[in-house]
Amino acid sequence: MKSSPRVLVIRGGAIGDFILTLPAIRLLRETIAGCHLEVIGYPSIAELARTAGLANSIRSLEHRTMAPLFAKNASIDDALAEHLRSFNLVVSFLYDPDGLFRASMERVGVKTFIECPPCVQNGGEHASRQLAKGLEKLAMFLEDEHLRRAHFERRFDGKNRIAIHVGSGSEKKNWPLEYWQRLADEFLGHEIIFITGEAEEARGMKITTHANWHALPLPELAGRLSACRAFLGHDSGISHLAAACGVPSLLLFGPTDPTVWAPPQPWATVLREESGDLAALDFARVKLAAAQVVAKS
Repeated sequence: MKSSPRVLVIRGGAIGDFILTLPAIRLLRETIAGCHLEVIGYPSIAELARTAGLANSIRSLEHRTMAPLFAKNASIDDALAEHLRSFNLVVSFLYDPDGLFRASMERVGVKTFIECPPCVQNGGEHASRQLAKGLEKLAMFLEDEHLRRAHFERRFDGKNRIAIHVGSGSEKKNWPLEYWQRLADEFLGHEIIFITGEAEEARGMKITTHANWHALPLPELAGRLSACRAFLGHDSGISHLAAACGVPSLLLFGPTDPTVWAPPQPWATVLREESGDLAALDFARVKLAAAQVVAKS
């Protein structure tokens, strides 16, 4: 009996970076029929690939046995080397400017190793397309259908629940918290949930006027988001998660380019402050755009 092809994807990065890579992982999964696909990454984030049904297993990029793979001629754990050799294809999205990781893959005897540059260029194609470019070496091409799909099951329960994520990876990408709180008060008859994490906590953001989902495991947050009527946020990983759950979304962009960084799904609406300063984004514009997204959901 012929064994199933085995594919390994190695992807670090933050939440948004990982979700932007899901179309490439889906392309691998659907092109290599019946494959066993494993993801090595940060477990709390990589678990999303298994939640989406794209990965059979995950392994931690931070495990102690992984460190020698990034050092020149370091001794590599025998069990890890055997595990890596078991894959027919290894696809890496790791930053490896000195080629140390590639050299380690060659030393352990990996059959086919493909590098997909993890860095996205501003002013170019959408980030997901850039990330998937390396797969073209295998005659795998990312189509619009891969970009436009939801990756997680939509489970809308009919309730008027709106989720608002007030943070992002940079304060420059955030609309002021007091504006979000004011906007929340505009949606009478709706249940408003604010989403916060460690970054928002470190910046002293506290939500006292509405319910708060704080620092939830990402698979759990995906499940809760999928039941929401709408999502409001910025250029952030959580916004990518909401869009990947099929939730109608309004996303505020300032200093970053939405043609590269916005979720590619058609139910994600972008409102951009052309000056780049989100604090200058007019409240009335956001209120109108948010009301339109909620009304269509």
